[in-house]
Amino acid sequence: MLAQSIRFTKMHGLGNDFAVFDAINQPLDFNEQLVRQLADRHEGIGFDQLLLVEPHAGDDADFRYRIFNADGSEVEHCGNGARCFARFVYEQGLTQKTRIPVMTESGRIVLELTADGQVTVNMGIPRLEPAEIPFIFQARQMLYTVDLGQDAVQFAAVSMGNPHAVLQVADTQAAPVESLGASLESHPLFPKRVNVGFMQVINPQQIRLRVFERGTGETRACGTGACAAVVAGRLQGLLAEQVQVDLPGGRLQIAWQGEGQPVYMTGPATTVYTGTVTV
Repeated sequence: MLAQSIRFTKMHGLGNDFAVFDAINQPLDFNEQLVRQLADRHEGIGFDQLLLVEPHAGDDADFRYRIFNADGSEVEHCGNGARCFARFVYEQGLTQKTRIPVMTESGRIVLELTADGQVTVNMGIPRLEPAEIPFIFQARQMLYTVDLGQDAVQFAAVSMGNPHAVLQVADTQAAPVESLGASLESHPLFPKRVNVGFMQVINPQQIRLRVFERGTGETRACGTGACAAVVAGRLQGLLAEQVQVDLPGGRLQIAWQGEGQPVYMTGPATTVYTGTVTV
């Protein structure tokens, strides 16, 4: 197979970094091995996730939005990536709209570029039933307890189009993010693995959050993780309708009125550079 030079744009949302590829104007064919090579921070481009912009055939969305983790696995959703996706298609002239419907593996979402340079994403209605997360448990509960060897861990389980386990901790800085995150990520009760959030409640309008993402490890920010944490906190009566989420990479604003309603996420998306890579 002949080598191919392909264009990409490096972007980040609060330090959660992406390589974004336009698959509308250039032929692209990614597999797990190639994604892993490109994700390598020493010999490749280096990124947490690879984002792919594809055409969408239906009238219900303008684009198809695909996400690949650094380990090559394809996942359903990424909130920080969604904001970068919106800025990318607008800056690249793929659309002139500032309100952009896109189709993901988990369904349709709407991205909106705001006048102050932020991006607001309608992240959809959170799913709370175990089978929809997916999470192997007989019935829905506010908090679940799972044994991990000699220890038991308690968490809320939420799907924001991708699965999340949210643990409340006294101090995010002292939380065992790497060890406990890795143990829960691949727990057999989560057949598609799980993203693990560590939430510290500062007050009803503010939380601190660290997230161990499946297939990537801890990232500087996780948009779906921020949404899942606010949903979990709201259901436990800990949080208000609008919450500031402070992540290692920066700040997101999350709004959720309650069950049956969509979650709205607002935050920045930054273009770092454009380039080409030979594959």
